[in-house]
Amino acid sequence: MIDLRSDTFTKPTPEMLQAMINADVGDDVYGEDPTVNLLQKKIANLFGKEAALFVPSGTMSNQLSLKVLSEPGNEVITDADAHVFYYETAAPAILSNLLFRTIPSESGQIPIDEIEKHIRPKIYYFADTKIIALENTHNRHGGTVIELDYIKAVRDLADKHGIHTHLDGARIWNAHIASGVSFEEYGKYFDTISVCLSKGMGAPIGSLIISDKPRIPKALKWRKILGGGMRQVGYIAACGLYALENNLPLLKIDHDNARYFANEIANLDGISIDLRKVQTNIVIFELDKRIKSEVFVEQCKERGLLLSNFGDNKIRIVTYHQISKTNIQNAVEIVKEVMIKMMKD
Repeated sequence: MIDLRSDTFTKPTPEMLQAMINADVGDDVYGEDPTVNLLQKKIANLFGKEAALFVPSGTMSNQLSLKVLSEPGNEVITDADAHVFYYETAAPAILSNLLFRTIPSESGQIPIDEIEKHIRPKIYYFADTKIIALENTHNRHGGTVIELDYIKAVRDLADKHGIHTHLDGARIWNAHIASGVSFEEYGKYFDTISVCLSKGMGAPIGSLIISDKPRIPKALKWRKILGGGMRQVGYIAACGLYALENNLPLLKIDHDNARYFANEIANLDGISIDLRKVQTNIVIFELDKRIKSEVFVEQCKERGLLLSNFGDNKIRIVTYHQISKTNIQNAVEIVKEVMIKMMKD
């Protein structure tokens, strides 16, 4: 079975498993796990920040970031398709009592004048706009890379209005490989950054919140409140260290495979795809209205290909390092076979 539903389906390689076995561990709740401490220091340094905190999931790292930047009743401005709003189970409202102001965009980059227009005036009967949140790469826009000039403009706007900035960088690794922008450069423009190690990087679990040193103790406290305190978690942190040293360069292969897939299906009758948005390891394509996406997905599954039904008659595929070029070529042939059959029917 070729599984292109998500890059979360990566599994530890034998070498990564060996790194787990060899890990030096302690009790992280006491702050005494040397491998966790090393990972946190390494990630913080990578982004030019003072500190980082290892947590179980990307949702937790996003939510801790919002928590340390806000007070109850504050407002967050973000793209209408942002993961932190779309997929995180209303957690900002539940955990931090935050209001979200969502604005649609074409590729995850809300026009700067639109953001400014939605910043609340400092009047007592309005919510206090406190955070602008970006996502890079942007999942629901097809893995698009947020441009550095745009990020700088958002930071300038935030500074002008005394607003914090947060980056959902679950796939910032892909943005770095595609754009060539350093992690440290990205780090300059955000007060908090969330990064994930369990997608294309290939670790089985783990994310981090990265920020300045004074914010991390509050994040640590809330990690405990949310049940995220972990013990000998260096076995997992070792996977993150291995991924940084070995799997990061492999992301370019994933990007090449995604581009190959997109180019091969772009001219198929019944498929519509914006090739400009195929920038990293995600491809989203739309089916002809005569074809039901759930039927298409099922037909592909019967032939050995798993895809994500993305809503609005759209399909998403995601490449990762355990998907080979041969897998992608076979996936293309399955999609062609199913499309030809369904368009004839």
